[in-house]
Amino acid sequence: MNVKEQIRKYISSQPEPKQSDMQALHRIILRVMPKCKLWFLDGKNSENKTVSNPNIGYGLHTIKYADGKTKEFYQIGLSANTTGISVYILGIKDKKYLAKTFGKKLGKASVSGYCIKFKTLKDIKIDMLEAAIRYGTE
Repeated sequence: MNVKEQIRKYISSQPEPKQSDMQALHRIILRVMPKCKLWFLDGKNSENKTVSNPNIGYGLHTIKYADGKTKEFYQIGLSANTTGISVYILGIKDKKYLAKTFGKKLGKASVSGYCIKFKTLKDIKIDMLEAAIRYGTE
């Protein structure tokens, strides 16, 4: 199964309204990043144990570790969680920027250094989420 098929299967496995919300977010992110590399991480480690929720990744970002090693990873991530949806915006140097800039403007969402969590799309201002995603791709 290729990445696009894995993404399609993952989104369609979600209950409504999460499925429709994730499909809409997938389209929004692809509109912002039309030629991006797509990723699908099933949430399992090398021993096939579940260590995280499955997630869809968009774009390419190089993570630099303290020991000097680097790892290629996605820039923007999308994942279903038990209470709703998480959008990850990786690579932002200032860990307070997202919350400071978009926190109050997003609506009913919790915002950390790199994650925006919300229950459903109707709870947030989609244009503000799209602006945060655009910022993360610059």
